[in-house]
Amino acid sequence: MPQFTYRARNAQGGLVEGVLDCPDRAVAIRQIELQQCIPIRIELVAAEAKVAGRDGASPVASTQNLKILHGQLLIFTEQLANLLQAGMTLDEGLSVLEKRLKQPRLHQVTHALHQSLIDGRSFSQALREFPRAFTPLYVNLVAAGEASGALPQILLRLVKHLMQAKELRDRVQQALIYPAILAIAGIGLVTLFVTFMVPKLASFMAQVQTGGSLPFATRTLLQIHHLIVGYWWVGVLLAVGAMVAFRIFVRSNEGRTAWDRFRLAIPGYGRVIRHRYYAQFARTLGTLLENGVPLLRALDLVTEIAGNRFLEEKLAEVRRAVIDGATLSAALAEQKVFPDLFTDMMAVGEQTGHFGETVQTIADVYERELDRTSSILSQLIPPIIIAVIALVIGLVVYSVLSAVFEMTRSLQFRPH
Repeated sequence: MPQFTYRARNAQGGLVEGVLDCPDRAVAIRQIELQQCIPIRIELVAAEAKVAGRDGASPVASTQNLKILHGQLLIFTEQLANLLQAGMTLDEGLSVLEKRLKQPRLHQVTHALHQSLIDGRSFSQALREFPRAFTPLYVNLVAAGEASGALPQILLRLVKHLMQAKELRDRVQQALIYPAILAIAGIGLVTLFVTFMVPKLASFMAQVQTGGSLPFATRTLLQIHHLIVGYWWVGVLLAVGAMVAFRIFVRSNEGRTAWDRFRLAIPGYGRVIRHRYYAQFARTLGTLLENGVPLLRALDLVTEIAGNRFLEEKLAEVRRAVIDGATLSAALAEQKVFPDLFTDMMAVGEQTGHFGETVQTIADVYERELDRTSSILSQLIPPIIIAVIALVIGLVVYSVLSAVFEMTRSLQFRPH
């Protein structure tokens, strides 16, 4: 019978090693988990291990480029955490999910993870084979849970983190949906009026025109119509050229940094982005530190999820300052990216020894600020858009009426 050497963590976090006589890896995993241990590494003794390693890599290789949606990741994590909390082993939990989950991509990923576990990889090693499905943050938290013997608790915290991230993103999107729809409708209405109504106006004026010149506003409206109808392709070319130039600009490191810095400075919109990142940074950092991830590694992970080149460069400077001995709050304050309230609260947490709890409190503060800012913007933007649309339509109506009044006046004074 084949022999397997294994390394695992018990419920107290201690390291356990040994050798098992089992027909295959699946049985070895079950025996280890029945001992209330989480397997970290399982290897087949002697030359058979090389063959098994090659065979075990094939299922993952065919699916490692799969990407699953945020909602599907939340479902997978929550259901796996519930199964482990109910007393199932990791192998049994993945087997149940493989049968239960019906979404094609999620089913494929679950099957590959289960097969990798049977082939002797740890859960975190299997997750690393799917970089498009599981973020480095997710994988590192799972690895910390395996090392500490508290994987079910880590998965539950991941569920909470994913739900908070989803709620944060949904609140921002919902606050901006109505203004965006209103703006698109307004632009469409004005374009439709200038493109289709103005020709009828021009035809009418050509029939009743008595030789006098049209008012300036009317002539301007007609010129805009002729530009749109006769030279629309120039506008399309200019728009495409601007998009291509912008893409070339942001592909360079300097261009991307400049654009991301400009986004943070846009009135209103930049405030929403900043507050969203403050909340995301604090929430993620607190989750990592509370689950045993070292500070420097945690800084690497929150830098990777920044999504802003300017912030990434600033956080790289923060990391170097922390390596040189500075506290995190002092390093952040030196870069002048985070507000004083943020760094002052963080400094208090460092001094009191409750850093993780304090950072989570900071996340709560800036999530409330984000809600308040988004609510104010969502209430201010629609009236502004309506006012702009009303102004444009008012100018168009004025242009039409001024021509009508001019023609009426000329007809009134025409000799009989």
